[in-house]
Amino acid sequence: MGLMLYKWFLLSLLSFGRPAAPAPDAHPFYVSVVEVEHNGKDKALEISCKIFVDDMEDVLKQNFKTAVDLSNASQETRNSQMLKEYITRHLSFTADGKSAKLNFIGFEKEKESIYCYFESPNLPTLKKLDVNNSLLHDYKQEQINIMHITVNGSRKSYKLDFPNTKASFNF
Repeated sequence: MGLMLYKWFLLSLLSFGRPAAPAPDAHPFYVSVVEVEHNGKDKALEISCKIFVDDMEDVLKQNFKTAVDLSNASQETRNSQMLKEYITRHLSFTADGKSAKLNFIGFEKEKESIYCYFESPNLPTLKKLDVNNSLLHDYKQEQINIMHITVNGSRKSYKLDFPNTKASFNF
């Protein structure tokens, strides 16, 4: 309930400048943020995905047909496997014309968000990055996926509204 009110409050402030009464069982805000940084020293892409916990749990339940509790430490191995499988199915990168392999590093829960970390090694330089991002598109059509890409200190951002999944970044 607290998360729903938080999302409602945030959306109402962004949209109208002051809160309005929430509709019963409304969930008006569906967003993920993908941060990608090219680490020239380590020759790798470092990727983090930030998603609302309740949305991620719901989409994992829907995809894997099992109960999901990302807060449960005793289920960390199973949760990691589901997160890795789901995200790599819905997020991919092509770096300078070559498919970039995503290695799952891990995840952490912070308040109402889940952060998932990946790395794509063996990329000494990066001039063009093509992204295919359909995270949570199989959950809600209202989904918005925001991406921030940083290469050599230059940061570029892009917003994908459902059903759009593709973006390209040139550096």
